[in-house]
Amino acid sequence: MSESTQNNTEQNPFTKPGFIISAALVVALIAAVIVIFLLPKGQGNAQPAPAPAESGSSAAASPSASAEAGESVCGLPSSKETALGTAPKSKWDLLGTMAVPTDPSTAGPGTVGKDGLRSCFAQSPTGALYATVNIWASSFNGYAKQVYLELSADSPSRDKAVQAIKEGKDVSGGTSPKVQIAGFIIHSYTPETAVVELAIKSNDGGYGAFSTSVLWEDGDWKLDIPPAGGGAVRQISDLSSFIPWAGV
Repeated sequence: MSESTQNNTEQNPFTKPGFIISAALVVALIAAVIVIFLLPKGQGNAQPAPAPAESGSSAAASPSASAEAGESVCGLPSSKETALGTAPKSKWDLLGTMAVPTDPSTAGPGTVGKDGLRSCFAQSPTGALYATVNIWASSFNGYAKQVYLELSADSPSRDKAVQAIKEGKDVSGGTSPKVQIAGFIIHSYTPETAVVELAIKSNDGGYGAFSTSVLWEDGDWKLDIPPAGGGAVRQISDLSSFIPWAGV
């Protein structure tokens, strides 16, 4: 890794060689984050995405395309809350190597596909937070293709990613990074969009943070894949500016 890359403390994880967090975390995330979000350049119009794979519900209701306003596609209720001042009390499951929050009757995921992909989160700050963590953990642990096809919002960036999949390009993410969620900030929230910043911790104790935008689309929170040149990662020394929150 070049010295100029190491000295850049705020850079695009989708076009640059790696995160500036700690040596171990950089190595881990290069294999996952960059492959997941390194979108091909100079491509023509994308083809329509394939139909999502059939999912089996782990919660009460089955997904429906006609979810009522404010209700998730699997029937989870919405909330009038617009912020989270404290960490939600969460149960945690392991998704591959990462601990992810779960509350299938309230915040989500309300649906777990036959392949293990988690989706359907409540239209609430907690639901947006849970969705963000589960989307990233899915991306890191073998579900990058499904995240593109099923858990990403409509956009030109998604179209390019889908086109790459159609062309047979590998978006698997490679080796799973050994990182865990350590805290969060919800920078903004409306019922239609949220910006969630996650703090992550590597096995060697290094910390990093990155923001993710999610959009409410078709009764669920979907990843808003940034265009080339978008997105920033920053190195942090501690969790003083975050709400601490971890499953392990």
